[in-house]
Amino acid sequence: MALPADVTTGTWTLDNSHSEIGFSVRHAGISKVRGQFTEAAATLDLAEDVAASRIAATIKTASFDSGDANRDGHVKGGDFFDVEQFPEISFVSNGLVAKGNSYELTGDLTIKGVTRPVTLETEFNGVAVDPFGNTRAGVSAETTISRKDFGLTWNAVLETGGVLVSDKVAINLELAFIAPAA
Repeated sequence: MALPADVTTGTWTLDNSHSEIGFSVRHAGISKVRGQFTEAAATLDLAEDVAASRIAATIKTASFDSGDANRDGHVKGGDFFDVEQFPEISFVSNGLVAKGNSYELTGDLTIKGVTRPVTLETEFNGVAVDPFGNTRAGVSAETTISRKDFGLTWNAVLETGGVLVSDKVAINLELAFIAPAA
């Protein structure tokens, strides 16, 4: 699959201030808690043959933000991310396959020292030039992971049955990349 004519090959960099690395997880079986990681870095090595393109990303675990300081402190501690010992989450892609108007991006996700393969349903949102002359590309992606697969096993049993935190975590990405300088 070839690149659109308005897209430049080379190493694109994540514009963290215009991107969102979001998640949601069911809480107590009745509601969803949403949040995001606010500090990340990524490069998109875009090849002429899009299938040969690669992405590598790191996320600072201490930037976890669910909007509740008590919960955030717990999640950053040893029961979950243990940010002192595991300061980053990483993703390195190893494949990209076109699926109609979208893509399946596969790669290795590492959380808390555990690496597992994941597949992200990915959509290319186009290219635009901003008022400052930067060429930007937008990408949306999503997947669902099992937190237990990554050693995030803390939980509490509820009196009514079930558990406090769902095993399944939905990951939602809205990413803006800046093109390499011409």
